[in-house]
Amino acid sequence: MNDELVQKIRSNPKYKELVSKRTSFAVKLGIFVLAIFYTYILTIAFNPTFLGTKLGDEGVMTIAFPIAAGIIIVSFITTLIYVRRANGEFEDLTNAIKDDVKDEL
Repeated sequence: MNDELVQKIRSNPKYKELVSKRTSFAVKLGIFVLAIFYTYILTIAFNPTFLGTKLGDEGVMTIAFPIAAGIIIVSFITTLIYVRRANGEFEDLTNAIKDDVKDEL
């Protein structure tokens, strides 16, 4: 890409909106997922007996397994949420930026 094209894209207000919205959304989802992971790890460190609680009297599975599975499922869901928004709103903004820049050239 040439510098003129890069400057036109960067000076477009829709580009600034795209970067702002995408960054904000990604940071919020990232913090959400990290908070869940770190809460689980801190629970392992400071209250291991809670996660070692067996689900049944005769069973061997502890409560840690379904909680860990839930964390993985939540991670997949947050990824799907991001992909859906990226393919929707973010893609629309990207296409609008492309159209604006094409019109200027």
